[in-house]
Amino acid sequence: MTIKKPLLIKQPEVGKLIREHRGITCLTQEQFAASLGITYLTVNRWKKGHAKPSSLAMQKIEGMLEEMGELGQKVSVKYLSN
Repeated sequence: MTIKKPLLIKQPEVGKLIREHRGITCLTQEQFAASLGITYLTVNRWKKGHAKPSSLAMQKIEGMLEEMGELGQKVSVKYLSN
């Protein structure tokens, strides 16, 4: 069994990651939030830098990026580090 380290992302990068992900997938903030099982307000707080995603939320975001294939991998490399 392999245990993954939590993803590290600096606060200003969270908003950029969300914005780029949403731009590629054409998701609204509401749709993005629903795909993570969270509220729109939570995504909005992340985007504005008032809060950081939990490690569980970051794992879900990483999974969404993996599902996107090569394009998601480029975004992941750009913003996330292990």
